[in-house]
Amino acid sequence: MKCPFCGSQLSKVVDKRSVSGRGEIRRRRECLKCERRFTTYEALADLGIVVVKKDGRREPFSEEKLRLGILKALEKRPRIDKASSIVDKIEGRIRSKGLKEIPSQLLGKWVLSELKKLDSIAYLRFASVYRTFSDPRDFAKELKTL
Repeated sequence: MKCPFCGSQLSKVVDKRSVSGRGEIRRRRECLKCERRFTTYEALADLGIVVVKKDGRREPFSEEKLRLGILKALEKRPRIDKASSIVDKIEGRIRSKGLKEIPSQLLGKWVLSELKKLDSIAYLRFASVYRTFSDPRDFAKELKTL
C-alpha cells in the first residue's frame, strides 16, 4: 500500500474492521517512513457475472439491484436489516459455484428460498413480482405452499 503523503510502500496496519453490510474491510495504516496515518477500504473485485433474463437479454450482475429488490419485499417488515445478509449468501453461492452466467430465474428462486425462511409476507411480496401474479387467486395458491 502506497502512502498518500510520502509515496513510501512501507506501512503497517494499526486497526482493521469490517464495514457492515457493504462487504468491505476498513484498515487504518501507519506509514513506516513519515509516520502519518491513513485509512484504506478493501473490497472483493467485481464478480464479472452476467445475468441472463427471461427474454434472453444479458446484463451485468448488480449486487445493488438485488439488494433493492429484497429491500422492497422487506419494506416495513421487522427483519429489513437482514437484506444485506441475504445478498451476501446469494453472492457466496455464485462464488462457490464459480458461475460466469446465471439465469435470472435461478437468482429469483434463491431469493425466494431465503425470504421464505425469514418472513412470509416479504416472501409473498417478492413472489408476486417474480411470478407475475395477475389474480388474487395466485396469492391464495402461493399461501397454500407456506
